[in-house]
Amino acid sequence: MAKLLFRALLLSVITAGANGDMSAHNPDSLANEPIRLRDVNVVRRINHLSEISKVDLAANPVKSSQEILRSVPGLFIAQHAGGGKAEQMFLRGFDLDHGTDINISVDGMPVNMVSHAHGQGYADLHFLQPEVIENIDFDKGLYDMTKGDLATAGYVAFKTRDRMPSQVSAEIGMHDYQRYRASMSLIDRENESFYFAGAFLSDNGYFDSPQHFKRLNAMAKYTRWGENSRFNIIASHFNSSWNASGQIPERAVDNGMIGWFGSLDASEGGSTSRSNLQFLHKIYLPDGATVSSDFYLSYYTFNLFSDFTFQLNDPEHWDEINQKEKRVIAGGHTDYNDHFHVGDETWKWSAGAGFRYDHIMDIALYHTENRHQLGTYSLGDIDESNMFGFAGLEMNLGPVMINPSVRVDWFHFNYADKTAEVYDDKGTAQAFVSPKLNITYNPARNLQLYLKGGRGFHSNDARVVVVENGRNVLPQALGADLGMHWKPFSNVAVNAALWYLHMNQEFVYVGDEAVVEPSGKSRRLGVDIGFRWEIVRNLYLQADYTYSNARMTEEAKGENYIPLAPVNTFLGGISYKNKHFSAGIHTRWIGNRPANEDYSLTAKGYCITDANVAYTWKKFTVGAIAENLFNTKWREAQFATETLIPGDREPITDICFTPGTPFALRGFVTFTF
Repeated sequence: MAKLLFRALLLSVITAGANGDMSAHNPDSLANEPIRLRDVNVVRRINHLSEISKVDLAANPVKSSQEILRSVPGLFIAQHAGGGKAEQMFLRGFDLDHGTDINISVDGMPVNMVSHAHGQGYADLHFLQPEVIENIDFDKGLYDMTKGDLATAGYVAFKTRDRMPSQVSAEIGMHDYQRYRASMSLIDRENESFYFAGAFLSDNGYFDSPQHFKRLNAMAKYTRWGENSRFNIIASHFNSSWNASGQIPERAVDNGMIGWFGSLDASEGGSTSRSNLQFLHKIYLPDGATVSSDFYLSYYTFNLFSDFTFQLNDPEHWDEINQKEKRVIAGGHTDYNDHFHVGDETWKWSAGAGFRYDHIMDIALYHTENRHQLGTYSLGDIDESNMFGFAGLEMNLGPVMINPSVRVDWFHFNYADKTAEVYDDKGTAQAFVSPKLNITYNPARNLQLYLKGGRGFHSNDARVVVVENGRNVLPQALGADLGMHWKPFSNVAVNAALWYLHMNQEFVYVGDEAVVEPSGKSRRLGVDIGFRWEIVRNLYLQADYTYSNARMTEEAKGENYIPLAPVNTFLGGISYKNKHFSAGIHTRWIGNRPANEDYSLTAKGYCITDANVAYTWKKFTVGAIAENLFNTKWREAQFATETLIPGDREPITDICFTPGTPFALRGFVTFTF
């Protein structure tokens, strides 16, 4: 294994790749210029959504860790474990669980945890402070060659600021909410920057049983610019602990056993931490080529207590489980971008290679009661490696741009089962080839039509290897998008897409039960529509609607719904922001959707409106944030679950849910020095 990792690192140093900037000069000097909708051009660019997101972020900066992922149009989240657990996500007809089919990264470092104790692709973004976000790059679908594992519904890539102002801030809110943060610019020269940012959060929450949620964040970033280069060192750490009320059965509320914000097992909760170290280097060569390299190292811990079924399996001690793990992640990649001329046109090519290695220690599922261990369902160690390479070409043919590319991934999975009577160490390897094709056509300066197609995958849990001997470890996904980007006026932008995605049969490791279950073939199709309007300078309106139709293809009609798959969603808002004053009001709506395969149970939709206002006077900024402005009673997370609770004569399958936040008001003051 050491030889393989060394070869991958060597290959990543000497190879090339990615969709970087082709300019010969250092573009970082432009990073702080304001971005307006009229500045976004409809040109031969593969991903316009990324450009739109810059305008969205400038008009309405992310104000909390919950909003980090909500900034992606069509992406909905649900928190159902006391604030400290990674959010459940929904996008393009997917219940993404906690990240199974969406690739998330920060400064090139993967956030997703493969073969995680709770679920495949588990993506806990709480180590990222919202104030340090400079840019959010995202796209839907599986068409980017630089994004491999888990990038089936799409990807989200965050970039942090290279410079940060010196500030202190205090935020106080209802339900015993407190957050204190500080950032300090220690070096701020033309060619050098170094800052520290930290935050502490405490929140008892709105549940009858206090959450006692606490989170500590710290980050330091050093940046140095050469004449034609940039170098970063980033170190970050976070840890959190919390209690949770969990998902409560609908019938327990209806019969008065507990209240809307009550709990049947208040011993749920957990703790987690992550420490990261990153090195990034980018070189701008004299001929316009760029070479980008990064390396990351992470140490992660996870300890979660949950009770989903109550007395179903153990009426005396109840069914609480404990999922635990510790892991070390190491990885990196190098990309190379260049261009050449064909007649009067400029063609671009890029290539890259890299690796990721996860060493997971004592990944476990225990049976517990009040957080005391009663028995062991599974326990083992996992070693998982992923080496990859990709290459692509952008052929500019007048108004048409054709971008063929290919990505190759190689995985090695190894699982040592510590519960076996005889030491059992099993492994397997598998490769996956992902061809992709993007075509754009600009019939006019203000209109782009595009067609995207490709093959992708998400890896499966390494523990599947034990039962299935490596079958369907990398299930295939095939997708296509047909869409447009249109600017009928300089201050108006419209985007729309019709899309289709097919996924193959796979074997899924269910982390909550330590069992392997097959999932059949599925197909999803839908439409995405987005609208942006800069009404007047500083006044910005945005709206995004999505429709998705998700079905299993091997089940009988009427029994082929995909549980929790979103059908209709809408995000809309209006923001005003100038030098001294900012305000905004935003609404998110998700319609009813099936909670089980035959749609006999419904996950009810909701419509929530949030508002914010802030004013800056000299070095002080004061403001307020209102969540759930109209105090709507809603269910944030919902599941169809078979449970047994006191008073039941036999198990019942009904909706178990986590109630969403009621009206909550927070105020803050920030001092910049």
